Amino acid sequence: MASPAPSPSTPMPSTPEGLPTRQVCEQARLSRDARFDGLFFTAVATTGIYCRPVCPAPPPKPGNITYYPNAAAAEAAGYRPCLRCRPELAPGDGAWRRGDAAVARAIKLIHEGLLAEAPVAALAERVNLGERQLRRLFVERLGASPQGVHGTRRLLFAKQLLTETDLSITDIAMAAGFGSLRRFNTSFKDAYRMAPRELRRRPAASRGETLVLRLGYRPPYDLPAMLDFLRGRALPGVEVVTGASYRRVIAPALPDGRPGWLRVGAWNGDEPALKLELHGVPPLQLQAVVGRIRRMFDLDADPGVIAATLEADARLRPLLRRHPGLRLPSGWDGFEIAVRAIIGQQISVAAARTVTSRIAQRFGTPVATPLAEGLEHLFPTPAALADADLDGIGLTAARAGTLRTVARALLDGQVDFRPEQTLQEFVERWTALPGIGPWTAHYVALRALAHPDAFPADDLVLQKMLPGDGSRMGARALAAEADAWRPWRAYAVIHLWRQASEQATPPPAPVARRRTSP
Repeated sequence: MASPAPSPSTPMPSTPEGLPTRQVCEQARLSRDARFDGLFFTAVATTGIYCRPVCPAPPPKPGNITYYPNAAAAEAAGYRPCLRCRPELAPGDGAWRRGDAAVARAIKLIHEGLLAEAPVAALAERVNLGERQLRRLFVERLGASPQGVHGTRRLLFAKQLLTETDLSITDIAMAAGFGSLRRFNTSFKDAYRMAPRELRRRPAASRGETLVLRLGYRPPYDLPAMLDFLRGRALPGVEVVTGASYRRVIAPALPDGRPGWLRVGAWNGDEPALKLELHGVPPLQLQAVVGRIRRMFDLDADPGVIAATLEADARLRPLLRRHPGLRLPSGWDGFEIAVRAIIGQQISVAAARTVTSRIAQRFGTPVATPLAEGLEHLFPTPAALADADLDGIGLTAARAGTLRTVARALLDGQVDFRPEQTLQEFVERWTALPGIGPWTAHYVALRALAHPDAFPADDLVLQKMLPGDGSRMGARALAAEADAWRPWRAYAVIHLWRQASEQATPPPAPVARRRTSP
């Protein structure tokens, strides 16, 4: 009989390597607990294969098993990915991919593709560490070198494309970041002991067809709540959000300048995954687009770790139990989020959406050929707003000036959305701009960077919701109270905003029942 699954809201004891204890790994493996998917991998000495905790294969004997904290560590030890459970579908380990730790910031840069064109020394410099120190931290905490993490990520992404799409092997090599087909074939065969073509299940198809990819997450995940948040802020013509999916135009995707578009919805069946449909996205952009969607929908979060911290506060505990699957709703584009935040200073979400929609329609680039229903134009770039005449939009002169200032600052490099920045660095740089205060900077960090500890303490809704008795808490007192929620303060923000929206929405009116004769 399978061992009972560990409780998700209890902090898990860990080994120095960042793994849960062997007992916890055993329980999660035998129960096939999806909440631990991606938090460790099971390597089997007798087969030379490593698996996810949810692998449907018969469980091997404990004496033949070694546990690794991530796929890169398992591959560094010489193991190959399982063809049944497909480790490339596992969500990332949220603990190491989030926050301001040097390893977390380095991993973000690796996922941005830095090591595809630069050496590890450049990566170390970007996170203000020596190269030797960075290598040591990676080996100690992840069990693999930076290049190992980079190489495993590329090969697993290629493996997913080989399995799920009809792209040619040449296109897949490009999509995974390999400079040549020969190098891709050699790397794939060295790591997995098979040629890429041996994984193909379908013949190659013509270019331009829709690609469908499966994006795994760690349950619980509240997709309706995520879509509800995005729907209330969706910009007509740029995005279409329904109760079942999110659609967006992205551009320019193709070499001829034509934009593409995407759709995100639930994966069919009970598998904890989202379905990503990509239209007109060239191979070289696939990995970046998938990375953006994973960040936007917060697919690599670890709900158990987050809840273990936030549930210690009696005021947050009932909120987490009511909505255990809430995630951070990020945005597709940092500049777009910054424009929304500036316009939203001291006005309602609905009013900010109206004004932002006017800017998108007036200064965005129209789509020449309709892509899909409701997708008609692109959001304007910083260059389009740097000197734009914003009269008649519905903005005050001060707000219009701030928008132009931010657009110019992004073009000049005064501010940016670089993933290696700490939260403090980001806030300091943005608040140095005229018209940008702490609330705006933290809101942008929360929605554009998906920073888990961003906390807009000046937010009026937060100041009213936390006391719970009708009073209002000052920003300084609120920040002091929230200090115990680190490093997950942004998740507390989402829960409090959700509670406020539920209280503001009146319950449906009762339906009168007609009396019927016997």
